[in-house]
Amino acid sequence: MLNFNNLEEKQISSKRIFDGNILHVALDEIELPNGNRATREYIMHLGAVGIVPVTDDGEVIIEHQFRYPLHSVITEIPAGKLDSASEAPFDAAKRELLEETGITADEWVDLGCYHPSAAYCSEKLTLYLAKGLHMGAQKLDRDEFLNIEKVPMQQVLDDVLSGAITDGKTVCAILRAAVHLGYLTKSSC
Repeated sequence: MLNFNNLEEKQISSKRIFDGNILHVALDEIELPNGNRATREYIMHLGAVGIVPVTDDGEVIIEHQFRYPLHSVITEIPAGKLDSASEAPFDAAKRELLEETGITADEWVDLGCYHPSAAYCSEKLTLYLAKGLHMGAQKLDRDEFLNIEKVPMQQVLDDVLSGAITDGKTVCAILRAAVHLGYLTKSSC
């Protein structure tokens, strides 16, 4: 069994250097495994969820949304951040799916977590597969604009594998959902 104790970095001090609405940046002084000191800048994030909603006909509800840092519309699964540190990821997933798509689901499968940028961000996304969907009206935030579309799972999977879909949480969640639903086997990944 591997021992990772020789890799641990220990915090000596921490200072908040930026506090925004979503992101909070810290600058920590740390002790390296060899006893030397260094600094680490990182983003503190409450966490988020991502949902792969799949209809009884095998279609995935996907979103098209303009992402300002990329200056482009990208294809994503429904997702969103936790409203507070105490909000359970499953509660956030149900809330986000309803808000962004108007959908509720009878069956939920936990697809595990995903750390999108572990080198500089504490964000942890919890991923879900939602089935037994009931369609309704979107309840978007006043500053949220997105279009939703139903796309066959095989097409979404092909788009992930070809690189047409580049959003990290979407790639990870679609691959995990595809294994769960039998579109891929673990040995083929």
